[in-house]
Amino acid sequence: MIDLFKRFFSSAAENGGTPAGRDNDRDVIVAVCALFLEMGRIDETFTKQEMAKVLSILTDKYGLSGEDADALLDEADRELKESVDLWQFAKVINDRYSIARKEKLIERLWQIVYVDGKMDQYEHYLMNKVSNLLDISHKRLIDAKLKVLHGN
Repeated sequence: MIDLFKRFFSSAAENGGTPAGRDNDRDVIVAVCALFLEMGRIDETFTKQEMAKVLSILTDKYGLSGEDADALLDEADRELKESVDLWQFAKVINDRYSIARKEKLIERLWQIVYVDGKMDQYEHYLMNKVSNLLDISHKRLIDAKLKVLHGN
């Protein structure tokens, strides 16, 4: 699991993240993954396409092996089940990520939303909620959405 954190954060640092201690690393990687899972499940149907997209993001963008990604998903799932709301995850991300890194996270959440080619009302609600929790302006939220939709 420590190797998982090292790979995740070496990739995160290259994309505007900030290094920190191992406990903080664990918390933020789980927080990010929890948001991915929540976005996939918000409409109560976590499709194979959505799961494949989450796994693809974890392996392609963060350099995790399939086994590490699965372990991370399991841990994030446990944390989600024990959580009251998403604020605890957003706080960890806000404490650790730059605005640029949070914008990348928003783009990746949009990728999960649009993996099936459409956005439903629950996904719309959650994207707005997450952007507010992460202090991302509406303009930046829409810019990220358009970037994903237009393949930029």
